[in-house]
Amino acid sequence: MTPEETFAGDVAAAMRAELPSVAARTVAAIVVEVPSYTEAFSGPMGGKIENAVQLALGAFLELATADGDADASRPIGPAIEGAYALGRGEARTGRSMDALLAAYRVGARVAWRHMSETAVAAGMPAASLARFAELVFAYIDQLSAASASGHADQLAVSGRMRRRHLERLTELLVTGAPPYELHTAAERADWTVPRSLTAVLLPETRVRDALAVLDARTLQAGEDLPGAEPSSERAVLLVPDAEGFARAALLRSLSGREAVVGPARPWQDARSSYSRALRALQLGLVPEGRAPVDTELRLADLVLRADGEALADLRAQVLAPLDDLGPGPREKLLETLRSWLLHHGRREQVAGELYVHPQTVRYRMGQLRELFGARLDDPQTVLELTLALGVR
Repeated sequence: MTPEETFAGDVAAAMRAELPSVAARTVAAIVVEVPSYTEAFSGPMGGKIENAVQLALGAFLELATADGDADASRPIGPAIEGAYALGRGEARTGRSMDALLAAYRVGARVAWRHMSETAVAAGMPAASLARFAELVFAYIDQLSAASASGHADQLAVSGRMRRRHLERLTELLVTGAPPYELHTAAERADWTVPRSLTAVLLPETRVRDALAVLDARTLQAGEDLPGAEPSSERAVLLVPDAEGFARAALLRSLSGREAVVGPARPWQDARSSYSRALRALQLGLVPEGRAPVDTELRLADLVLRADGEALADLRAQVLAPLDDLGPGPREKLLETLRSWLLHHGRREQVAGELYVHPQTVRYRMGQLRELFGARLDDPQTVLELTLALGVR
């Protein structure tokens, strides 16, 4: 049986006359059975949606009653485009496809029931109903597929755009952009502003695993780190609200990931945290074992290593009295002097740290006093020696 025979003139005319009523009933059923659309269908928007449903049903009837020479794509084209746009709109509002597909199912059922009743009353043979049902549900499948495609395309576009916005925000944070630029970028990226940010530097190969255990708001910079060597192959993460007790949890989560962790700073001052972590990396404070480098525990090292040439000059100057010694004796006296300074001259503690007899400590300190003389009692010399021997 052909479409022309299924939808004779009287049947098609009767069904067209009922379109407004069928559309209204379809909308009413969707409101009842798909609660998430209740608000959307209320007020002026409800009238627009009801009109859209009526147009979709009209496009279906035009398609179903087209003769063999008609272009079947013409009546259905606008309806498919509308369904595609509807799917994109759902993605933009943050809804999944579940509600929309449920609405299609409800709409197909209600439209089929009322339109088939009208068709039979207008003289459609009962045997033609199967053909009619096939057309109805094939049409709904096409609309559903178009909406799903629109939804997926919008998510892809939105995801790419948001990633770009987040990367831009991260770049502004680590380069120290003005507060107004940071606030604008955060709003554009739809990023919830935290109290603080903590910079984490780690190998690019460790980033994915780290992100899986960190706060979902964690930001990731692009490939090129400001101030870093191009070949460093290090990534920067900015972790929200990892101060106080949360810092210990952050350090535990980064165990075994070769990370360098900066201090927590107010989120607009994330550049300070990034600069500290980057400086630690540049000064050679790399992770030892599984524990990450916690820059909060390495402040003395950072200060002492800040100017490598100055530290080298200080060492050469203040340790000059040992220059004439051989490597072995020099090293023993250096370790004894370092321990003596750190333990404030307490011989028993120095002996315990060096695993030697207290008399050995006394003997070595005697040698050092011969070499340095009264300078070992001078506060300025003690300070300089402490700085010179502070970094091994």
